[in-house]
Amino acid sequence: MSKEQILSDIKRIAAANGGKAPGRLVLERETGTRMHEWQRYWARWNDAIREAGFEPNQKTVAYDEAYLIEKFISLAREVGHFPASSDLRLKTSSNPDFPTEKTYRRFGGKQQLVAHILSFAKSRTGYEDVIAFCEAARISSPPETNIEKSSTTDIGFVYLIKSGRFYKIGRSNAVGRRERELAIQLPEKSNTVHSIRTDDPIGIEAYWHKRFESKRKNGEWFELSVQGISIFRKRKFM
Repeated sequence: MSKEQILSDIKRIAAANGGKAPGRLVLERETGTRMHEWQRYWARWNDAIREAGFEPNQKTVAYDEAYLIEKFISLAREVGHFPASSDLRLKTSSNPDFPTEKTYRRFGGKQQLVAHILSFAKSRTGYEDVIAFCEAARISSPPETNIEKSSTTDIGFVYLIKSGRFYKIGRSNAVGRRERELAIQLPEKSNTVHSIRTDDPIGIEAYWHKRFESKRKNGEWFELSVQGISIFRKRKFM
């Protein structure tokens, strides 16, 4: 895949999407171009977007699994082995846009993470080095390299509560309690429509606020369509 072809694909997809530059996962879905292919020419996806003549889209923190795995693989190739917790912390300190060690805890302990990365690599071509990293990590797993699933992980909820014809999108560590608190404050009865479990309540709340920005009425209150409500309810965990 040449640099010129990737730039051409970016422009073509953007033109079909009202001038909005595609994310790297959209490019992969539309053209089959994977992260390791475009990284031959650019260190960051935003650099490719700029060279194609667009301004990068504002990044959200709602990470999907494929994105997290690709970022982990890029770090593995950078350090030359299966990254340990210390590698993740060092990378995040030098690059705040990189997912934190805490984010990867959703995969479980180290062996569970190895299994996810290995499965991802084996389903694609050009990931032989990553497979080798994973196999080596399976054989030798010193305690200090483990990415443990901590019992203190901050799990919270981003909820959608209805009152009258408006909907509130907020965050809490106890949805039922928040509903009772709002019931005291609001003139109309409120009820929880749906809640999304998350290890990043702040980021996921910001994601939904941005997604429904055109529907915002005041603060965290939105006037949502049936379709918008359906989109929110499809998510169980983010």
